[in-house]
Amino acid sequence: MRLPIDTAAIAFLCAMPPEPVIDFETRRPKADENGEPLYVIQLLAMGDSSADLLAVKVPGVPSQAIRQGAPVKVTGLVAQPWTMADRSGVSFKAARVEPAITQAKAS
Repeated sequence: MRLPIDTAAIAFLCAMPPEPVIDFETRRPKADENGEPLYVIQLLAMGDSSADLLAVKVPGVPSQAIRQGAPVKVTGLVAQPWTMADRSGVSFKAARVEPAITQAKAS
């Protein structure tokens, strides 16, 4: 089951730059169901007096402006619980991760 997350009260910072998701068996980059390359971005999610590090998968090549320490905007974030043998956890996927602040062009 995919659980949508309301990100309105969460601030996100890029903790580590985006990296391609690599298939464990083939050692090749993974793609989503539409053929878009998948990337994983380590994000620091900060809410009311708490913070967590999340590995968020996102389709498409991320902006070069997404680098360590940069504030980002996360759209369409979902959490998906998983279980494999005696292990379990939660994976995160977003429709988009983009720079939170864009500078206006000087006139």
